Amino acid sequence: MTGSWRAIGDDRVMHALTRAGLFGRVESRSTLVQRPVELRYYGHVHRDGEKATMMDAVSSVEEQSFTMPTVLFVGTSMSAGKTTAARIVTRRLKRMGVSVLGAKVSGAGRYRDVLSIQDAGADWGLDFVDVGLPSTVVPKDEYRVALRHLLSRMAQRPADVAVVEIGASPLEPYNGSIAVEELQDALAMTILCASDPYAVIGVEEAFGTLSPDLVTGIATNTAAGISLLAQLTDRPAFNIRDKDTHDRLDALLRDRLGING
Repeated sequence: MTGSWRAIGDDRVMHALTRAGLFGRVESRSTLVQRPVELRYYGHVHRDGEKATMMDAVSSVEEQSFTMPTVLFVGTSMSAGKTTAARIVTRRLKRMGVSVLGAKVSGAGRYRDVLSIQDAGADWGLDFVDVGLPSTVVPKDEYRVALRHLLSRMAQRPADVAVVEIGASPLEPYNGSIAVEELQDALAMTILCASDPYAVIGVEEAFGTLSPDLVTGIATNTAAGISLLAQLTDRPAFNIRDKDTHDRLDALLRDRLGING
């Protein structure tokens, strides 16, 4: 479903857009999604006469470059399998003796995804919520400032590899394209989770610099989907949820990240 605080009318009725408390008025909803919790706005919390916001809880940090070798997860849409794939890659890296930083740098605030990656074994986890953004649907300049703050926090973690997820697709209004741009120098491997084989072509054409090292996700659930991907793109494509593919996945990770042994 989609919604916005801007859509809240004079009746002050709004909805819980995510289970973590992202509020706004629903403007459209899939028939497959349950009706959201309805809320009514009564006012903001104030402290010493000032409106309290998430940003009040964010401490300052010295800006520094983020250069940690990064496995980036990009999707052709939401619910394309990014978090599941990130969990699997995290487990495989931990089996190799590698310390992992898990991070989600764009999307709608839930925090569930980065906690899920930590449950899979990541040593640290950070999210755009940690730098005061309930959602990354904000002006580009505002997002870039927050993202650099987040990347500086990520750079402080003593990990070998970062497993980073971008919410939704880079073409949706979550500023994912800026995240790809800011992470460019640290990218060691890009995994594209596709909901449909043809969507892979759309993402590749939209981002000439975004060249996935692996295509996985819903589009690779069947042999038919993998066969179609082979006709459409020359990128490796297989379903990493299938344990029989893990040797291929490990080899790809070792090659891209320079992991020996």
